[in-house]
Amino acid sequence: MLKLQKNLSGMLLVAVLCFTGILTANAQKRKDVGLQLYSLRELMPKDVKGTLQKVSLAGYTQVELYGFNIKDQFWGLKPVELKKILEENHLKPISGHFNMFPYLKTGDQAELKAAIVAAKILGLKYVTIPWLQPETRTSAADYRTLAKRLNYAGQLCKNAGLKLAYHNHDFEFIKYGDETGMDILLKQTDKKLVDFEMDIYWVIRSGLKPYDLFKANPGRFVMWHIKDMDKSDPKLNAEIGSGTIDYKDIFKHAKLSGMKYFFVEHETNYKPDMIGSITQSFNFIKDQILR
Repeated sequence: MLKLQKNLSGMLLVAVLCFTGILTANAQKRKDVGLQLYSLRELMPKDVKGTLQKVSLAGYTQVELYGFNIKDQFWGLKPVELKKILEENHLKPISGHFNMFPYLKTGDQAELKAAIVAAKILGLKYVTIPWLQPETRTSAADYRTLAKRLNYAGQLCKNAGLKLAYHNHDFEFIKYGDETGMDILLKQTDKKLVDFEMDIYWVIRSGLKPYDLFKANPGRFVMWHIKDMDKSDPKLNAEIGSGTIDYKDIFKHAKLSGMKYFFVEHETNYKPDMIGSITQSFNFIKDQILR
């Protein structure tokens, strides 16, 4: 009888642990959906508070910022003022796209250092480079120079308790000999200092598969931009779930990618309008991908 009781107790303990594990796993299921606020670039400068209220009402809980410069800060708002508005609307800023043109072109660090200060005030996790000027990316040598500057900027970010990330378009996949610009950036940046934000639309538009990049560079793409591709014109965006990109399948590889955060981004072909588009994308993600 004693042995039976011990067995039952052991079975009960295992059941409790398994159930706890299930609860833990469920609790860890992704629930946050992020929005790159550039999607609403016609609305944000006119009414920051009202636009962010609509973002929150649409269901988003995380955002990625854009639009900072030393002179005007964020559309005339100081980082501390913007932070208050975000908090009032229960929006967590994770990353920001910051202008790095002077630094990446000449090494001038003024904008870089200002971005780091703003990011710290806002409580961001990532300072993200959104774009490269054409004159800074004409050759493999240019990309090697860029990699060095990314590493240095990454160290400054690390010193401030932040991470640096790089966001792609399509031009990074142009080949220079046997390797692309993206190959060079991935190989010659320090994994401890530089992360990557994959814009999945641009990868696919370049004729590549996100999975292949995840497999070749596991853990490096910690953030994603997700926007769909219009069925009739691949140069245009579409609301998530209404285009040609199979995001249900791509999200299956989130762990391989290293993805921690993702942001809906919509730049063209809004249906019916900017707020309507981001709302439709949110609803599809919640109902079909994160359920």
